[in-house]
Amino acid sequence: MKVAFQGESGSYSEEAVIKYFGKEAEPIPRKTIPAVFMSVEAGEAEAGVIPVENSIEGGVGESYDSLLTTSLKVVGEINLRISHCLIGVEGATLEGLKRVVSHPQALAQCRAYIASLGLEPVSHYDTAGAVRYVKELGDKTVAAIASARAAEIYSMTILARGIEDYGRNYTRFLVIGRGEARRAPKEKTSIIFTLPHRPGALYEALGAFAKRGINLTKIESRPTRARPWQYNFYVDFEGHVTDEVVREALSDLATKTILLKVLGSYPAWMDPSHEL
Repeated sequence: MKVAFQGESGSYSEEAVIKYFGKEAEPIPRKTIPAVFMSVEAGEAEAGVIPVENSIEGGVGESYDSLLTTSLKVVGEINLRISHCLIGVEGATLEGLKRVVSHPQALAQCRAYIASLGLEPVSHYDTAGAVRYVKELGDKTVAAIASARAAEIYSMTILARGIEDYGRNYTRFLVIGRGEARRAPKEKTSIIFTLPHRPGALYEALGAFAKRGINLTKIESRPTRARPWQYNFYVDFEGHVTDEVVREALSDLATKTILLKVLGSYPAWMDPSHEL
């Protein structure tokens, strides 16, 4: 099964692909998150895996924006423990470093550690790609932040492990596909809606869930870009779109919104390690 992901071999997104689909999956690297969507829409991949939020740094705006415009469905989710390593070329030392390269999210998750070493942070489009870049550069004063797996893949040296500022560091990924997800014992649904700009609009919208006892697990707002200071709301909640109580809530919500889009219902992630 071909599964598109953003980044290069050794990235956390590729780890999420393997964790969800197993080692028999064929991960297909793409440069950007929109390119992951395009690959699945075009049939180049059967599914895609995209990061949507990190437990330290919050939501991934590019993923949320792409979900608004796609015809694809959310069919699954993965919670992945993120443990960052400082990675350099052979012979590099902590004392000799001047710059560190990685994805902006990884740099932000290790902000205090980077500051403690007095390093200059440099953004790169991907964590594993940063490791490959440092290897090609061959400069002992430059290191990358990525996974231990990326260091192994590119035959690089791990200078420090577990350098994230907070130990319970997780990234949530969504699985996107062209069809509907299978039913499961525990399910979630993701939606997007836009509200009229008036007092109490969000309160009334969320009331459609509250009065029916539906538990919201996530709410995120993003600018609509069509009009200043107007927002799209991304909401995850427990239940399946075919459940009677969920159908009633969505029907109620539709009367209060300008736009309502159901992204999909899918099995809620059950972490086998019970880490969360």
